[in-house]
Amino acid sequence: MWLLLAFVAVPLIEIALFIKLGGFIGLWPTLAIVVLTAFLGTWLVRNQGALAISQLRGSFAELSDPTEPLAHGAMILIAGVLLLTPGFFTDAFGFLLLFPPFRAAAYRYIRARIEVQSFTMGERSRQDTNPDTTIIDAEYTEVDPSKPPTQGSSGWTKH
Repeated sequence: MWLLLAFVAVPLIEIALFIKLGGFIGLWPTLAIVVLTAFLGTWLVRNQGALAISQLRGSFAELSDPTEPLAHGAMILIAGVLLLTPGFFTDAFGFLLLFPPFRAAAYRYIRARIEVQSFTMGERSRQDTNPDTTIIDAEYTEVDPSKPPTQGSSGWTKH
């Protein structure tokens, strides 16, 4: 339901903002602002994305929890999509997502509502595996020793 509401409300808000701002400052300044925010947003997304990737690499190198750098990277990706979408409302929200304190607050808000069931890094511990290595899983058929074989030697054994 919320997604449907967003798909209806966001375009209506964008159209209303285009009409109001376009009527206030004119057509060409409005279009210039839209193009300028797209270029500025692309530049900021590249810079913030590179920073998020370096933080993610650092968390992997230190073997620490990569959840926060991954969340920041996802929010930067969403910001890029919003900034490339023409409109003032989406641009405002996209620029907010590029602001690190806002991303940190959004991360804390989301993190408080998600319960992590388990988290592991690296190889599984040896305690989880079966310690008895002498078990052999096989299929077999019993051979009656009183009956002679119906076929000749397979060649794998010598008589």
